[in-house]
Amino acid sequence: MTDTYIQWVSKGLGKDIAKRLGLPQPVVLRRHKPGQPLVEGPVLVQGAGSGADELASTLLSWHLDVRRHAVPKEKLGAIILVLDELTTPEDLEKPVLAAAASLRDLARNARVITVSRAAAAAAGPAVAAARQGVDGLLRSLAKELRAGATGNGIVLADGATTTSPSTLGALRFFLSGRSAFVDGQFLTVTADAGRLPADAEKPLAGKVAVVTGAARGIGAAIARTLYRDGATLIVVDIPAAGDHLATVANEVHGTALQLDISREDAGQRIIDHAIERHGRLDIVIHNAGITRDKLLANMDRGRWNSVIAVNIAAQLRINEALLASEHFRSSPRIVSVASTSGIAGNRGQTNYAASKGGVMGMVRATAPLIAAHGGSINAVAPGFIETEMTARIPFATREVARRLNSLQQGGRPGDVAEAIAFLASDAAGGISGEVLRVCGQNLVGA
Repeated sequence: MTDTYIQWVSKGLGKDIAKRLGLPQPVVLRRHKPGQPLVEGPVLVQGAGSGADELASTLLSWHLDVRRHAVPKEKLGAIILVLDELTTPEDLEKPVLAAAASLRDLARNARVITVSRAAAAAAGPAVAAARQGVDGLLRSLAKELRAGATGNGIVLADGATTTSPSTLGALRFFLSGRSAFVDGQFLTVTADAGRLPADAEKPLAGKVAVVTGAARGIGAAIARTLYRDGATLIVVDIPAAGDHLATVANEVHGTALQLDISREDAGQRIIDHAIERHGRLDIVIHNAGITRDKLLANMDRGRWNSVIAVNIAAQLRINEALLASEHFRSSPRIVSVASTSGIAGNRGQTNYAASKGGVMGMVRATAPLIAAHGGSINAVAPGFIETEMTARIPFATREVARRLNSLQQGGRPGDVAEAIAFLASDAAGGISGEVLRVCGQNLVGA
């Protein structure tokens, strides 16, 4: 659904009226297009130490215009704040305030990215305080940025460095238009694993991917994005959606599998189909989901059980089959679609929120199991996304929901798909057990 308000405030009289009345002034976000530059404008790398030096050198090898010191009034495409050597909260002052002096020079749709270390692995209270302080700093800064700029962070666990493959993969994702609707979020690099693709435009070349719930909406967008990135697709949905599913399968030159994923044998049927048609299976995207909203006081057994069965119980059974299969062993990737409802809750969605909270718990607990095969599992939690379902929300409610995030607009199905495509790639091989919100940084809730 088109957000006509953005078009209205982007130019002319609408822009002037919005400014005078103090109305939200969202901008058209810079989303990924094949062949576009990774970032538009110079990249300022702030921070002392070998980690910052090595990262700056790597970015130079990407043919980016890298600065180690700010040039006054020069429009910047990104600021990368390397904070990997913090030992006390006082250590934040110098690099943070140096970066602050350049914030007014950020270009439209610019990026601010922190690179820090995990507080949980800190040697003492002072180190933990400094590292955890980066979390509050970045999330607050992201809410101060304007004109489509976003702020996100990369956290390095023990064994990961500023130039580990997945650190660089996450950095490339956050710098690019692929992360347009990701704001105020962190990704933890848990291992010095993963591999950057030889072809940045085809990071999934040679991979066979399954997408459930692919007949329309976000699922169809995921299939299209994975296909664009080079994957061979198997699209899955219920038989009742067969016509729409066939259309998507034809569009992505893939195969369609009509299947109710709540069936006991769904996992094995997916594996058998992949091996029969393509000889391998590398990626599974759990997108299929349903809503049966009702206040808990009015909830009946049918509504509750159907949502749990499709949204989480089916994923658990399918994952069990995948992890037991000898055909899902070559750096396998699983990405599940969760929801911000499972994080912050939502009125009338106790069943849905329970199921999506369950998805996030499943992902964290499955990470060490799939790691035994060199694989990863992560989740993406969308916020307000412009879909057929949100188009049915009453106008006033829909407008409020659109503006209640730092970017002051709703996301698109493609924004969710871009995050999933990154997490499904080998560039994210050192990232596992994570939940990445694609919500424009919601201003309310958890």
